[in-house]
Amino acid sequence: MAAPFPDRQWGSRTGLLGRTLSAFAATDVGSALVHALGPLDRRVLERTGARYTALGPVGAPVLLLTTTGRKSGQPRTTPLLYAHAGEVLYLVGSNFGGEHHPAWTSNLLAHPEAVITIAGERIPVHTELLQDADRKAEVYAQFEQISQAYTAYRDRTSRDLRIFAVRRS
Repeated sequence: MAAPFPDRQWGSRTGLLGRTLSAFAATDVGSALVHALGPLDRRVLERTGARYTALGPVGAPVLLLTTTGRKSGQPRTTPLLYAHAGEVLYLVGSNFGGEHHPAWTSNLLAHPEAVITIAGERIPVHTELLQDADRKAEVYAQFEQISQAYTAYRDRTSRDLRIFAVRRS
């Protein structure tokens, strides 16, 4: 049996701040602001070993995913929210409800081995694209519980959102 992943969240998503920011992130303006804060958030996460986020203590489970670029072969690091299920983490390629899949999902399709940084730990992982529609719906519901922004993301796009299961290598 693989060791469970750490589960560290800064703050509470059910508190006033977490609920307010979740609602704001579901708006077009909120999504644009969160997207614009991505580079700053990545730097904060890198410097703190993914213990803290520039988005504040809102109880959002955040990790850093480092993939291998499918074309460049270079490491690419992206901050992402995740759903925690003990020995498995889930990542969804929502891209804020954008028209195109985020690059990190294509990188994982080409190179499913990656590294996550979570709660101060760097962990080599293997990823797998979920195919089963029922399982994808169950996992996506977990993301909607994390933030109502995920409902808005799903409603903004007609593409099939890619969801990956992440396990220790």
